[in-house]
Amino acid sequence: MDAIFGVPVPALLSQLLLGLVNGAFYAMLSLGLALIFGLLNVINFAHGVLYMLGAMLAWMGLSYLGLSYWAMLVIAPIVVGILGIVIERTMLRWLYRVDHMYSLLLTFGITLVVEGLFRSLYGASGQPYSAPEALAGGLDIRFMVLPMYRAWVVVVSALVCFLTWFVIERTKLGSYLRAGTENPRLVEAFGVNVPVMLTLTYAFGAGLAALAGVLAAPVVQVSPLMGSNLVITVFAVVVIGGMGSIMGSLITGLSLGIVEGMTRVFYPELSSTVVFIVMALVLLIRPAGLLGKEN
Repeated sequence: MDAIFGVPVPALLSQLLLGLVNGAFYAMLSLGLALIFGLLNVINFAHGVLYMLGAMLAWMGLSYLGLSYWAMLVIAPIVVGILGIVIERTMLRWLYRVDHMYSLLLTFGITLVVEGLFRSLYGASGQPYSAPEALAGGLDIRFMVLPMYRAWVVVVSALVCFLTWFVIERTKLGSYLRAGTENPRLVEAFGVNVPVMLTLTYAFGAGLAALAGVLAAPVVQVSPLMGSNLVITVFAVVVIGGMGSIMGSLITGLSLGIVEGMTRVFYPELSSTVVFIVMALVLLIRPAGLLGKEN
């Protein structure tokens, strides 16, 4: 078969793989959002700006300090994770027991402040960031030449997402985290410091966003607005998968990346809105999301 609905099979497979790359970013970002909401009960609208900070720190590390991509792959998530600790300890910790709207407004305000600061320093135009030499070139897979860096992104995202899911769902630490959000007094009675545990959870979610930002830096233009352009789509992914469902976010992120890629082939005008159409259809059928828990 040379074509499907008039589209050459190689072009179809190429878009399928590129959609998988986008889905890897969606999965990693939605994982951090789902983790923070599921364990802290906080709608973290600042997730997009934390993603932007990861990319900006990678670019600044190279431009000002000469730090390599590999160094920033470790440093940027740690720095943003520390910033997450500051945000959680000074602001978010007071909003765990109140309406979700308060955390949404607070994190939206943080987004505006940080984005405004970086726009005043660097402007709104994007900055180039080259992939490391070790990941230059491409892989010839017959129907296309897949850039090595994009293959690297998919592998790293899949590994990070799996390890995070495993820790949360299959280890004693994950059981403490889940129990600490449902009944903190009971968990504290066993000697677990629940406030510190929640702080580190938010820091880890922030670090995941920064890691995604560093991975995205060589693929997209590094800009103070790159997070705000993506966070709405990632929120839609989390809603479709089920708010707080880690596995739902992972499956939905990868799937919607592929759906978006296929839409670009058959009906390009719909590619920027197909995620929201899917969200509307899913919420009509299952308001809690695909893997969310019904109240």
